[in-house]
Amino acid sequence: MRVLVVEDDDGVAGAVVEGLRAYGHASVRARRGTDLFTRHHEVDAVLLDLGLPDIDGLDALRKLRRVAAVPVLVLTARGDERSVVRGLRLGADDYLVKPVRLAELLARLEAVSRRAAGHAAPPPNVVRVSGVEIDLAARRVTVDGREVVLTTKEFDVLAALARRSGTAVSRQQLLDEVWGDAYLAVSRSLDVHMAQLRGKLGRPGVVTTIRGFGYRLGD
Repeated sequence: MRVLVVEDDDGVAGAVVEGLRAYGHASVRARRGTDLFTRHHEVDAVLLDLGLPDIDGLDALRKLRRVAAVPVLVLTARGDERSVVRGLRLGADDYLVKPVRLAELLARLEAVSRRAAGHAAPPPNVVRVSGVEIDLAARRVTVDGREVVLTTKEFDVLAALARRSGTAVSRQQLLDEVWGDAYLAVSRSLDVHMAQLRGKLGRPGVVTTIRGFGYRLGD
């Protein structure tokens, strides 16, 4: 397995890389969060620290999940419930708090990779629901062939739903993914953008409100 270790602490990174290599994994190390965006396609899994020098690890994870489905195991000193919940909501496949024993780290990493292999088909770049076509890569939306101009946030909300088309997505997850932190975002902002989005799409029922939980795109 090829593993990218994103960790700025030389001691921790060295120990993890050495341990992984001892068990036959071709691990490489990156010091900055931005390296994640240029190197994720080279590996089968990522070990991600959150306390990085250039970008918060959770922000890096949120941005990565917009473009890639590579398995990510968060390995960090942050063990508070808020960080754990945010990390999992933003797309981490697992979350471990330092210090961690190598045997457990290896087992978790292998489990994450097995789950990913069982869902190897990549998500579609284009999602079509009730005459609405959402091109996630081009950030373009059309309704019955007519292009609809959305703001950045409106598209991000729609894209978060489109990536899970047919599945309920919680308000907290949308706020985490689009605004960066459900704890700090103003919940009313989601309501406003959702109303504007529905008005522009002009397709009643394409986005369903699930009372007390969130929203679903399509049936």
